[in-house]
Amino acid sequence: MSVTASAMIANDLLDERMLTQARGVLTKTGRLHLPGVLQPLAAQALLQESETLDWRLVFQGKQGGYDLKSTDVAALDVSKRHQLLGLIHTQAANEFQYLFDSFRVSDEVDAGRYVNGQMADLYRWLNSEAGLQFLRKLTGDERCAYVDAQATRYRPGHFLTQHDDHAEGKDRLFAYVLNLTPQWIADWGGLLMFLTDDGHVAEAYTPRWNALNILKVPQPHAVSVVAPFARGARHSITGWIRSRRP
Repeated sequence: MSVTASAMIANDLLDERMLTQARGVLTKTGRLHLPGVLQPLAAQALLQESETLDWRLVFQGKQGGYDLKSTDVAALDVSKRHQLLGLIHTQAANEFQYLFDSFRVSDEVDAGRYVNGQMADLYRWLNSEAGLQFLRKLTGDERCAYVDAQATRYRPGHFLTQHDDHAEGKDRLFAYVLNLTPQWIADWGGLLMFLTDDGHVAEAYTPRWNALNILKVPQPHAVSVVAPFARGARHSITGWIRSRRP
């Protein structure tokens, strides 16, 4: 099926009372967990497509971000893979670091390389007047003007260390995570953690099927390491709601 404006959002979430309640939570706490956000068939279609994407492994280097084809990583011999992982872990111990699989939906659609697909339809819907109006009502921020998107896959050992999403000139208002993991428990890691100024975990969200998490930018947060015994990968679509298009 295609994710269209009429099939995107679960009907009950379009109710003004529901939107008002959700907006109140986001305004008060700076973050929101909204379950059952998509029509079930739409969520299932997105998950099915996420399992077939041309994933790339992304991580931070000393000179910026790295983006490697999965086939290139798989072709490395064991010693080189261990060496690469060691460098990533060394940086993660004291600096910002991340390690996960990514498919940059926005970039691929805008470049014309990815036109027909569930996530392409979702990206276009989010940036339609209907999608943006829904987000303005949900967040209470009339400045919402553009939404980027990337699919992410966190496999065992993947993580995202503490950061607050602020980037000068990026015009980020909110970050979002649309969870597409059918079954997950906290013991498997991959938790979206919200951190206090002194480093404590104030709150954490376990990945939940078809749930939307929104957080106001800037706000310290991280994704905990996915455990080696996790049964499967943590799938999601993430990005930022911005006040203008890049």
